[in-house]
Amino acid sequence: MKEKFNIITSTCVPLPMENVDTDQIIPARFLKATSREGFGENLFRDWRYDKDGNPIKDFVLNDPTYSGCILVAGKNFGSGSSREHAAWAIADYGFRVVVSSFFADIHKNNELNNFVLPVVVSEQFLAELFDSIASNPKTEVKVDLPAQTITNLVTGKSETFDINPYKKHCLINALDDIEYLLSKKEDIEAYEAK
Repeated sequence: MKEKFNIITSTCVPLPMENVDTDQIIPARFLKATSREGFGENLFRDWRYDKDGNPIKDFVLNDPTYSGCILVAGKNFGSGSSREHAAWAIADYGFRVVVSSFFADIHKNNELNNFVLPVVVSEQFLAELFDSIASNPKTEVKVDLPAQTITNLVTGKSETFDINPYKKHCLINALDDIEYLLSKKEDIEAYEAK
């Protein structure tokens, strides 16, 4: 279910790996489903579970030390194939925000279309955020979509981030593309009547 975005303050799940591709986010063997539900249980499947399906203890999603709705990922997140299922898995797991210093364009748009906010930060901010989380897993981050700022609440450091104004409007109002068009029905009809 879609939720309106405004300000999200949460602890974070750190994934300090670079070049995480969509096959690592959701392996190809799970792409047969056409419904978005249930993908979260296979998010990072081959890193989370061994060949027998047992949780791999030292993988971050299996570590109860870390929790929250913000995934902090290394540079170049979501590269590889354009599968939308990767964004489905991130959203279905419960992440609302993914922070990285660089996203693959198609994956970034897939996240936005699935009501996950990709936040691009500088490499310095990302490194400091990873340091804060490593020092204190209860580190909170505040993501203010209306103001387009992200703040590390431990250090007080803040950065602004870019977002397409249309996508920002859709996230703040919990509208997908069809719902947005329907919200403009009266304007469209008035224009057609001219």
